[in-house]
Amino acid sequence: MKDIDVLIEALPYIKKFHGEKILIKYGGHAMVDDEAKSSTARDTVLLKYVGMKPLIVHGGGPEISRSMEKLGKESKFIKGLRVTDEETMEIIEMVLVGKISTEIVSELIKHDGQAISLSGKDSSLIFAHKTEAKKIDEELVDLGLVGEVDCVNTELLDMFISNDYIPVISPVGIAKDGTSLNLNADTAAGEVASAVGAEKLIILTDVPGVLRDPSDPTSLIQKIKISEVPELIESGIISGGMIPKIETCVQAIENGVESCHIIDGRKKHSLLLEIFTDEGIGTMIYK
Repeated sequence: MKDIDVLIEALPYIKKFHGEKILIKYGGHAMVDDEAKSSTARDTVLLKYVGMKPLIVHGGGPEISRSMEKLGKESKFIKGLRVTDEETMEIIEMVLVGKISTEIVSELIKHDGQAISLSGKDSSLIFAHKTEAKKIDEELVDLGLVGEVDCVNTELLDMFISNDYIPVISPVGIAKDGTSLNLNADTAAGEVASAVGAEKLIILTDVPGVLRDPSDPTSLIQKIKISEVPELIESGIISGGMIPKIETCVQAIENGVESCHIIDGRKKHSLLLEIFTDEGIGTMIYK
């Protein structure tokens, strides 16, 4: 009977989120490991079939670095941030748009989900401008073809969503002059979630969520109000790569997204556990 309890527990959530847009940011393990890839795709299609409207934005850092190595191009980083010259941008587009996006679409289709691969350049889906050179530790840093989002063309997304497609979006922006710009995938996911009026933004990562003690996976903080974030950053509980993820969540909530979730994509069905159970599985950020 345990299985029935699971369904009963899921019912209020299925009702609550019926017809709502859910933006899922694919990253980490969920994109690399074959079994996790398949499982995440199946879970996404399940959301679709219980009446939600999933959209996907994906990253691809490790895959980009691998491809650059294969092509004999060295990845250049300044203060941990990737420098993007024209040649690197070509490789980024090739990997994100040509490879990763279409692989995700194939997985979704395998589980009977209609999906379409889109780059931020398609029909100027994500307009962006080049990030200004800025001072980091007294050094003026110009990251090249790296962009910040100006606006998202939701018309295109609405057209696909209303025709039952799952949009799979690569974080490549287009500048006014048609130049391609490399976008941070988390930031792009937050911007798209805000623009389409998503109910939730779910970020799949390779950590359980926000931990009080990084070395103790049981110290998960299940809920964080956005007003508590500055203090958690100040005290070092939110640190490193988690800071931009949390800042993306805070901004998305300030722009109307109801809740954001940082969950462990390595755990089986983490997506469903977060959405359909009272306990959840990761960290939820809310107003």
